[in-house]
Amino acid sequence: MTFQTRFTELVGIRHPVMQGGMMWVGRAELASAVSNAGGLGVITALTQPTPDDLRREIDRCRSMTDRPFGVNLTILPSVTPPPYAEYRKAIIESGIKVVETAGARPQEHVEEFKSRGIIVIHKCTSVRHALSAEKMGVDVVSIDGFECAGHPGEDDVPGLVLIPAAADKISIPMLASGGFGDGRGLAAALALGADGINMGTRFCATVEAPIHDGVKQFLVQNDERATNLIFRKFRNTGRVAKNRVSDRVVEISSAPDTAFDDVRPLVSGARGRVALETGDLDAGLIWAGQVQGLIHDVPSCKDLVERIVADAKVTIRGRLAGLLKPEGLPV
Repeated sequence: MTFQTRFTELVGIRHPVMQGGMMWVGRAELASAVSNAGGLGVITALTQPTPDDLRREIDRCRSMTDRPFGVNLTILPSVTPPPYAEYRKAIIESGIKVVETAGARPQEHVEEFKSRGIIVIHKCTSVRHALSAEKMGVDVVSIDGFECAGHPGEDDVPGLVLIPAAADKISIPMLASGGFGDGRGLAAALALGADGINMGTRFCATVEAPIHDGVKQFLVQNDERATNLIFRKFRNTGRVAKNRVSDRVVEISSAPDTAFDDVRPLVSGARGRVALETGDLDAGLIWAGQVQGLIHDVPSCKDLVERIVADAKVTIRGRLAGLLKPEGLPV
């Protein structure tokens, strides 16, 4: 017996666990491993240098799994934006059935994906954005609490409030994201009204994650306090792991007249890639959430997903069911 939710039925997976898109991490090795474990693995489109490289990465993932997997397309403001339309075309022409979108003004992409019958999961950080996404026509909302790695928005609402608040307002399936890493979290998410969980940082600390073992051990050794919030004063808050680079970004940003250009050299994606690939923990930013405090090992994706599901069942059948007593009986 396993969990069957609106999300698992919609995308055709066994377990209500999704691996979110992560720059430099969401490659075929990880996506296929999560999908083979019964979850939904996700390739990150912009990790690939060109749309043709994305096509090849999708083909490579298909050679590693015959189960459903998706592609993430994150739309971010940029002076020289990547060719989003061409990446979108590559996704469509490759026959992908599930897409995770994130970022600003995704409507053009959502409409095109939907016109091709593709299931769209959109990541949101507030109830109002979730309602806008539902109105836009997405199939699933992934609601991202303040605990998350990446960009938690500017409202600072944690998942314990944000998830049920969103569940009260939207009618489409919803994933809970931000701070999830074990079976207790899955049980809690389902209790709060979600149809599954979306994990990023936790999947970085797995055997198949294509990053340096030193980074994986860094995540294991850290606790829930080991993050910094950066870019707050620029209204583009990001949560990253605490290291010398992010400490320096916070220090520079504390000056009243700081501009983004003052920290730009420290926060480039290229520097973050060096950190992930070489294990030099102070080479650049390492994006990670507060869930680091719940990461204690580096299992395979199969072992992790199966453990999460099994522990969620134990939590629901054991601890929670055991708390219910017939009224009138002695305690």
